[in-house]
Amino acid sequence: MSELTMPTTRQRPLDPPEQLTELRQHGALHRMTYADGHQGWLVTGYAAARAVLASPHFSNLTDKQHPPIKAARMNLSDKGKAKLPPGFFLRMDEPEHTRFRKLLTGQFTVRRMKLLEPRIAEIVGERLDAMEAAGGPVDLVQEFALPIPSLVICELLGVPYEDRSEFQQDTKVLASLETAADDALAALGRISAFMYGLIQRKRAEPGDDLISGLVETGELNDEELTGVALLLLIAGHETTANMLGLGTYALLTNPDQLAAMRDDPSAVDNGVEELMRFLTIIHLGPIRTALRDVEIEGVTIEAGQTVTLHLPTANRDPSRFPGGDELDLARPAGGHLTFGHGIHQCLGQQLARAEMRIAFPALLRRLPGLRLAVTPEEVPMRSDMSIYGVHRLPVTW
Repeated sequence: MSELTMPTTRQRPLDPPEQLTELRQHGALHRMTYADGHQGWLVTGYAAARAVLASPHFSNLTDKQHPPIKAARMNLSDKGKAKLPPGFFLRMDEPEHTRFRKLLTGQFTVRRMKLLEPRIAEIVGERLDAMEAAGGPVDLVQEFALPIPSLVICELLGVPYEDRSEFQQDTKVLASLETAADDALAALGRISAFMYGLIQRKRAEPGDDLISGLVETGELNDEELTGVALLLLIAGHETTANMLGLGTYALLTNPDQLAAMRDDPSAVDNGVEELMRFLTIIHLGPIRTALRDVEIEGVTIEAGQTVTLHLPTANRDPSRFPGGDELDLARPAGGHLTFGHGIHQCLGQQLARAEMRIAFPALLRRLPGLRLAVTPEEVPMRSDMSIYGVHRLPVTW
């Protein structure tokens, strides 16, 4: 086989690149040349991906990683001046990671998320009221998919929703693979300054919200609080917004599955899991670096080698999900890797589930005639972003 570089071109918008599916048929781990010439690995198999995520012998630190693709944003860490706020614990290893995460674990339990469901349903209803009043066609991303998780996370954290234009635009800049490194640094500086200022206001006038609660514990300084709050704000709206947009596109182009989500309440919970498995919007990673020689499925990954997991392909591995290239809301979809696995498994996954379990059926039942206002081929996909989805979703009803 010729030298492998990271395949990124999708032949169909809802499927991983065909080359990756073909690679998985020949094994779970593949030698890959990274954008900077580093000789590392690409993982396409489910069991191997899960093993890497579970292993304590891989680092999540950005400065140990090599970029899998050539993208302007990937040069950020090379600039020598990119610095995430100290509390941005997604990019930490043990024991620092647990120090921050343990402060938040109790805030995102299933029980606490259940308490939020009436308010989530209210927000969803308000967005649907506004859409009905305006009439179609509308961009579902701007009118529904983005506002719902943004409103929810703002209320949970205590971030004024009227400031959304600031953090949503900077999040978009940071998520784009085509953003020049200097522009990404500027966006990171702006959104960090915005959050730092909010921390100061919470210290002076605490409210009944998560950020105020963290301030009052006294366990974190303001820089650490900024990093924690920034991570929660970005992760808390960007991922769910893209799942709502891309998930609706997937349902509209699979009408039998749309009918199941709309008409069968018992299908909703597992249907959301199946949408997450099938779509897997984290499409360029996670990325890890071996801290020592590690053997995965008979393959030795040497200390210092970077490993890129391709979760969209792993989540369709037929050894774990037979017929995984088909969207089937009745399939037992538990165990997918969309939220990750191991110590870095998504902290807010119960919140994301609650939002999707409420939003998808509410949208489809309120607007039973919902349909694309353009052809499926005209919907612009987020191939240029670190989180996959649709840039816009023109719909009518």
